[in-house]
Amino acid sequence: MLLLAFAGMARQWLPRAHEVVHGGMAIVCGGAALAVLVRLAMGETGIDTLALPVGLPWLHANLRLDALSAVFLLAVNLAACLAAVFGWSYARHDDEPGRVLPVFPLFIAAMNLVLVADDAFVFLAAWEFMSLTSWLLVLSTHREDETPRAAHVYFVMASFGTACLLLCFGMLAGTTGDYSFAGIRAQPQDVVSASIAALLVLLGAGSKAGLVPLHVWLPLAHPAAPSHVSALMSGVMTKVAIYGLIRVLFDLVGQPLWWWGSILAVIGAVTAVVGVLYALMQDDVKKLLAYSTVENIGVIAIGLGLALVFKASGVPALAALGMTAAMLHVLNHSLFKSILFFTSGAILTATGERKLDRLGGLIHKMPKTALFCLIGSAAISALPPLNGFVAEWMLFQAVLNGPLLEQWELKIGFAVIGALLALSAALAAACFVRFYGIVFLGRPRSPGAEKAREVDPVMLTAIGVPAFLCIVVGVLPTLVIQMIEPVNRLVVGEGLLDAGGHGGWVWLAPASAFGNSYSGLMMFLTIMILTILAVFMIHRYASNRVRRSIAWGCGFTDPAPLGQYSADSFSQPLRRVFAGHLFRTRERVDMPAPGETRPARFTLESRDPAWDWLFTPITRVVGWISERVDALQFLTIRSYLSLMFFALVALLVMVAVSQ
Repeated sequence: MLLLAFAGMARQWLPRAHEVVHGGMAIVCGGAALAVLVRLAMGETGIDTLALPVGLPWLHANLRLDALSAVFLLAVNLAACLAAVFGWSYARHDDEPGRVLPVFPLFIAAMNLVLVADDAFVFLAAWEFMSLTSWLLVLSTHREDETPRAAHVYFVMASFGTACLLLCFGMLAGTTGDYSFAGIRAQPQDVVSASIAALLVLLGAGSKAGLVPLHVWLPLAHPAAPSHVSALMSGVMTKVAIYGLIRVLFDLVGQPLWWWGSILAVIGAVTAVVGVLYALMQDDVKKLLAYSTVENIGVIAIGLGLALVFKASGVPALAALGMTAAMLHVLNHSLFKSILFFTSGAILTATGERKLDRLGGLIHKMPKTALFCLIGSAAISALPPLNGFVAEWMLFQAVLNGPLLEQWELKIGFAVIGALLALSAALAAACFVRFYGIVFLGRPRSPGAEKAREVDPVMLTAIGVPAFLCIVVGVLPTLVIQMIEPVNRLVVGEGLLDAGGHGGWVWLAPASAFGNSYSGLMMFLTIMILTILAVFMIHRYASNRVRRSIAWGCGFTDPAPLGQYSADSFSQPLRRVFAGHLFRTRERVDMPAPGETRPARFTLESRDPAWDWLFTPITRVVGWISERVDALQFLTIRSYLSLMFFALVALLVMVAVSQ
């Protein structure tokens, strides 16, 4: 990958450098994904370790490949391979592709290094390098108006997250100074230190993943990057943050406490609902998809929270159910979010437009893209028999087993979390009905949409492969769940299939305590049979006479494309019900009086409450402190020496007390 990064730097002397870099990354990442897939499919549960003579003098660089790392490596490298294939063609339409080429391989390498790090130093160095390279990729579109602010907010949040993780590993290592993960596992953690570390990793990794209220950078930074980079940041970089959560909460801190999982599940439920509500209000395709990522990260967090609660409560079988749902959704989201961001890139290439109300009718202009996007939209809406349904179905099974726990607050909490999860699932379906209908159906709303043409076969391949995998994973989910089983045994102590959670490769039949059974294959065959039967009945008994009439125009007879149902019109009822108070949404209509020739205007204003409730007050406090601390730079030499003396005395006292 370093050689490919150097090739990107030498683009002025290397002809067709973008094809070399993207093609090389497709081969490297595809090979890595295949190797990990073979390892998981063969059931190899061994742990491979490697110590390199670099890094801290007494620690070296420790690397480790286990089942948890392998599953995330599969998600990262498969998505990276597809992104490289898409970027191979997408770069031809980019005005300045050279800004992406040197950093693209380094970004992928940093994500891989985070997943195999086996000590805090390598983990944090790779984490920070991942943040820095992704920040540079966001800045590659610096000429756009919103990019500088997006990059600034992202940089601040990334620095905050790294600082929290640094403190987290410091708490876990304690006074021993052993920052290797093996040393941290071997050291018993007291309740206070473990709880502080758990909260710190929730802040550090949660900010990178996009958990509410630390999500504000995500809908700014992800849309600013090129589309194939956005797919990686949204589809897999957020999953690297999820990996950090799992590695610390389930592996390094020892036996968890039930309230850790409760906090994580509640935050996940709030994140899911807030994310999908904001996605429903977006008019920009990539911002809509970015907020959808916030929602899906919330769904994964719910699964992890439930797994923590069940593990702490001594029910490993149910913990395996929650962990399987979370891990399966990690893989699923990397697939269908890649489809959707690649589709946004294809639409931008074909039309030059990103606004929903500037699109429309693309199902006739770009039929293959429309088909693949339909699969991705249905999968992210959790419709059977696609892969998105399986993970959420298993998650609901875990929620419904909440009454088995002893604590009454958990019984009530699980019911609330289940209600919020159901609400987010319903709103997600509405969100992507809106997205697909406005973009691909109806009539073109702009000259760009009118002149659109299908993208080239390379882009279609990058979109079509994950669409095919969404169907395969949805129809045969047990094949993927079997690969996740070693993760369950590693982090919760028992596998889902060990508890009777299967019925061969056809049925996903959990043990009796888990609830109902599900077969993606039977669901797929049933849908196919009913569809064929419906088509046959229509063609057999319906009239063959062609009938033409004016398209339904919602009561308006004006055939102009602008008279169609718009994105704002679609979301208006939901916006008024849910977002009026939560997001302080304000609608203003300026209607001219009779006889006036000026046009009527409709404006919609909304603001993320996280800015008003959290970040604006913090900004004011930091500004106030900065103004006071600024006086320190005008002190005398005597004052500086006195401060240094008192600081040294304070440190010596702290060391003496800690002994």
